[in-house]
Amino acid sequence: MPVKTDLKRELATYTAQHGTFSIVQVPALRYLMVDGHGDPNTSPAYADAIGSLFPLAYKLKFLSKAELDHDYVVMPLEALWWAEDMASFTSERNKSRWDWTLMNLVPEWITEEHLHRARESVAQKTGAAAVDAVRLERYEEGLSVQTLHVGSYDDEAPVLEAMHAYLASQGLGLAGKHHEIYLSDARRTSPARLKTILRQPVTRPSEP
Repeated sequence: MPVKTDLKRELATYTAQHGTFSIVQVPALRYLMVDGHGDPNTSPAYADAIGSLFPLAYKLKFLSKAELDHDYVVMPLEALWWAEDMASFTSERNKSRWDWTLMNLVPEWITEEHLHRARESVAQKTGAAAVDAVRLERYEEGLSVQTLHVGSYDDEAPVLEAMHAYLASQGLGLAGKHHEIYLSDARRTSPARLKTILRQPVTRPSEP
């Protein structure tokens, strides 16, 4: 039987508590990543990114199991979100102004050569529109604050405002892009029961 790894169980930063802001240290991790802009509900680029990211993620899983004898659980969708005016994200929620990077965590043993082969296979079999735009990149957030949001994505604004108030109370400054980890499958879960880790990289006053 191939070894099977579940990074969600191995990495403490993939758990969070509802109603609690926790300060965590996020290690450098490797992701499949693809960039875009616009409302995730209506943007063709967002749909193309999703339609390319997960076929690649599963192709890499099957390649790893078959050739490396090391199976693993495909990780949930993640995304970095930002905007030129962050008010359009935290309070106004003007999604047409949002920039994003969709992400999927992969194990350390997945290489660029593996991705190249997976990309060729997925392109031939599915014609996924954004397959060539997906890259493999190491991303390090370091010191961060996170919490678990339960509910609709459109109900995140009060939680984000509370998070920013918490950061101010702790003397922490913003240090990177807002990060969301989607623990629930939105296609099979009612909006009221969606579970999402909301994460914000931060700096302490003594840090540059």
